[in-house]
Parts: sequence; C-alpha cells; structure tokens
Amino acid sequence: MSQLIEVKVPDIGDFKDIPIIELFVKPGDTVSAEDSLATLESDKATLDVPSPAAGVVKSVSVKVGDRVSEGSVLLMLDAISGGAAADAPKPAAAAPAPAAASAAPVAAGSFAGKADIECEMLVLGAGPGGYSAAFRSADLGMQTVLVERYATLGGVCLNVGCIPSKALLHVASVLEEASHFSDVGVSFGETKVDLNRLRAHKEKVIGKLTGGLSGMAKARKVEVVRGYGNFIDANHVEVSVTAGEGQDATGEKKVIKFQKCIIAAGSSVVKLPFIPEDPRIVDSTGALELRSVPKRMLVIGGGIIGLEMATVYSALGARIDVVEMGDGLMPGADRDLVKVWEKQNLHRFDKIMLKTRTVGVTCRPDGVLVKFDGDQAPADEQKYDMVLVAVGRSPNGKKISAEKAGVLVTDRGFIQVDKQQRTNVSHIFAIGDIVGQPMLAHKGVHEAHVAAEVASGLKSYFDASVIPGVAYTEPEVAWVGVTEIEAKATGRKIGVGKFPWAASGRAIANGCDYGFTKLIFDEETHRIIGGGIVGPNAGDMIGEITLAIEMGCDPVDIGKTIHPHPTLGESIGMAAEVFEGACTDLPPQKKK
Repeated sequence: MSQLIEVKVPDIGDFKDIPIIELFVKPGDTVSAEDSLATLESDKATLDVPSPAAGVVKSVSVKVGDRVSEGSVLLMLDAISGGAAADAPKPAAAAPAPAAASAAPVAAGSFAGKADIECEMLVLGAGPGGYSAAFRSADLGMQTVLVERYATLGGVCLNVGCIPSKALLHVASVLEEASHFSDVGVSFGETKVDLNRLRAHKEKVIGKLTGGLSGMAKARKVEVVRGYGNFIDANHVEVSVTAGEGQDATGEKKVIKFQKCIIAAGSSVVKLPFIPEDPRIVDSTGALELRSVPKRMLVIGGGIIGLEMATVYSALGARIDVVEMGDGLMPGADRDLVKVWEKQNLHRFDKIMLKTRTVGVTCRPDGVLVKFDGDQAPADEQKYDMVLVAVGRSPNGKKISAEKAGVLVTDRGFIQVDKQQRTNVSHIFAIGDIVGQPMLAHKGVHEAHVAAEVASGLKSYFDASVIPGVAYTEPEVAWVGVTEIEAKATGRKIGVGKFPWAASGRAIANGCDYGFTKLIFDEETHRIIGGGIVGPNAGDMIGEITLAIEMGCDPVDIGKTIHPHPTLGESIGMAAEVFEGACTDLPPQKKK
C-alpha cells in the first residue's frame, strides 16, 4: 500500500526564510527513508532535509533559491508502507543522510563501578557557553566540574575561532586603512608582513583571554578535567584524557559522577566528502594557523566565516575567488546591506561565483585544481594555492553518547530543550550550538546562565526576543530581528527608516560615508522589530537596536533619545527620525 504525504521542512532551530541551495530529487524519483532531498543554508550551517519515508516523488513544490522555514512544503511523496522502496533508479546527486532521531528516549546505559570524581554540577565543554555555565553554577553554590578537550579553556571560539579571527581582522583593517592615507597627504613606507610575529600576536591575544579564564576557574574552585567526555549513563560521564598542546589521547580514563549536567559540547566544521585531504585545503581552524599567504585562494561558501577569512588573506596579499551555491553572499542579511559591502570589496575578489557548486577537487604538486558547475562556473578547471572550505558547522550531539543518558538527539545532531534549557532528562540541560540555530557564542552564554540558574532552583527562562548577527568583515555588516526579506515573505506590513551615512559628519570625516543605518518598524504597532547597519563598528552599534526591540520602543523613544554628536551611533536616532518624517539632517521628506 502507498500513502501520499507532504514532506515539510523539519525543525531547523530559530532560523526562518533560509535558502534552498540544492535539490536532489525530481518528480518520478524513487527514494529510501533518510535519503537527502534538499540542502538548506543558514549563515552558520548547511542542513540536509531527509526523506521521512521510502517512496516515489510525485511533485516538487520548490526550486533552488527559494526561501523556506520550518513547516514549508517541499514536495509530495507517494510513500510506500513497510520499509524500503522497490528497486528503481535513485537521484544521482543524493548524498547520504544521518539516521533520524528516535521518537522516544533510548534506553539509558548503566554504570555500577566506582567514580573517580563526584560533583553536583558537571559541564561538558568549555567554550563561551560552557565556561559561563560552570562559573555561574559555582557562583550559585554548586560544586562544579568542567570537562574540556583543549589545553586551555574557551573552546573553539577563544582558541581557534572568534577571538583569533578578530585579532587578524583588526590587523587587516589597519593595513587597508593605512593604504588609503596617501589620499589625505599621509604616506607610509612599503608594507612588510612578518608572519611569524603576526602569528605570535594572535597567540598572545588568545593567551591573555584563556589565562584569565583559568584564573577565574581557580578562584571559583571549578575543577577542570581535560579530555573528551561521553555519557555512560544518566549520572556518569567517562572522560578520555587528553594532553599536550593538541588533543592527544593518553589512554587514561576518568569517570565523573554528577547530580546535574549542562551539555555545552558545541559544533564541528562541516566536511565535504569529495574533497581530499591536503595541507593546502583547510577549514577555518587551518586558515587561522596562517601558515603562508597564497597567491590565489578559493573560499568555498559565501557565509560569514568564509568572508571574514577572505578579508584577512586579501589584506595580506592573496587574490580571492568565492563560490556559493545560493543566489547571494552573506545569507540572512538584507540585500541592501550586502550590496554596500560588495561594492566596497570589489577590489578583493577576482571571481564571485553565485549559484555555483564545487564538483571536483584534484591535488597536484603545482596547485589544487577545482572544477565548478552552475550559473557562473568557469568552463575550465581553476588552479589555487589554497582552498578554504567554509560551508558551515554541524552540532556535536551524536559525538557524546547522549543516548546512554537517555537524552534525545535529532537526526541532525541537535539536542532539543525547553525554555529553561532542559532536555527530556530533567536533570540534564543543554546550551549553545548543540541546541539549534543561530550558532553564536552570545546566544550560548545567555542560555548558560539560564541553565545554571534553573539547576540551582531559581526561576529563569531563555526568552530573548531577538539575537543579533554580525559579519566582522571590512566593512562590518550587522542585523537583528525581522529583515525586509522576511517581512516580504510573510506579508507583514512594515515601515523603514534609513539614514545614509553620507549625511553623517563623523562618517564623512572617517571616510566611511558609504554606509547606512536602517530601522524596521511594524506599521500597525509602530514598534521597532528589526534593523541593520553596514559600515565600520556596525557590530558595536547593533546592541542598541537589539535593546530597543527588547524594550518595545517606538520611533519617538529612539529619536528623542539624545545621542552624542558627532558619532556613527547617532545614525540610529536619525533613522528613527527619518521614519517619523522629523529628520533635519536630510532634505525635507514627503509627508506620509
């Protein structure tokens, strides 16, 4: 027997209106349960949508480039009851998909041995979310143990992610700004980059922060155990101890017994299975090692991480190509913000290949040969000295034996939690990348505080209205809340107040009058629901817009708040005045 079913986009976390970058099926194709049907791409990860059952595709409701959210219908499937589909040709491009999450808790493991360490609170993972959870737990009086694989606290973010990248991006910004100073009568000598000293600077920045965290852990009497942690039942974790500067296993095992646990195990870079292992092919961690500066570099993936690294390597002298399967760079941000960024970065790129896929990579002694397919694919293979693969991150939910604790993990590796960060096991909490999009450190830290407070008996909830996103490129792009793209897709009536920095005295003086600030208001309530900024220090200013949304401000609240002059930040107040028709720093506006 067969049954016609709608295949919809499953739970994809907090993201909405994200693009389909690849479709693996067409009407008439036969699929098995868990075959990949489509790939979606947020600004932080790529997500495969698996088939919920075996059957034959009757119709497809979407195409590459369409934007979808949880619950959007992708296709109609004539599902075959009883298991696998009959033998028939399958779509050639289908990629393997991970197993689906169980519908009910998996039977938990059981440990009857003696524990090496006992504690009230165990935190698994010491990234920004993890160490914040451990420190808050200790501050609330719980005896706390923190498990971390790296030699220092801080996880991916501090050691091989957010912080080292920002150290290099600052250097890149200064390099590029200095190169333009001859236009105003200030000339410098020829720029010389000493990679050894630049790497040392990056490591010094990391060391200051990680050293500070170590001191704060000791001050709070948080016990740090180094290694990889895996659950062995609902109250025990076994740690495979690591040593050295890397993550080398020693063979030693430690068992920790806990009363409560916060999972903060983070995420890992997505690897493309057809790309070979070669030292010239790197992920974001490898790119941050700064082994050399290539003459020609390819960035696979047009999201934030890839574009930030492109900014660094370009400033150091590399020529950059970018390939992106979607129809635009920096997905998630409004196109008017990205358009300004693109114009300011034309000098950086030889090729930006949109709606184009990487389909083949061959490593030779003289370079890495890459073959492309798609709307803007070059006819011939292209040769590169370095290839950065930056196609997103995937959660580590399936790497910690969570099933032995009875914790449910989705087919994508996410752990589902409630508003108090509880998993389906009441004394086990989860936070950060592992619980869903957006995969951002600042979200994880706030979730960490909630989890620790709830575990200690306080009434606490994660109820953030919005979470800002920032591309720390040159210039920076920042946005928060409802975008114009999202409003259009949902039919929401909005009004926009946009203030061009060409009318900002500070922007003109600083040579960044190309930027702008915009605020998005609900037409019915007149409350602010979103906003975006493109220009230097956009990431430092987006917090004010975030607070305005959380406080339910209207344009008068924002416009009547006195901002210091002359600053870039005053453009936020002026954008509110533009919406109200009260801005005197622009030509007279037409009355609404």
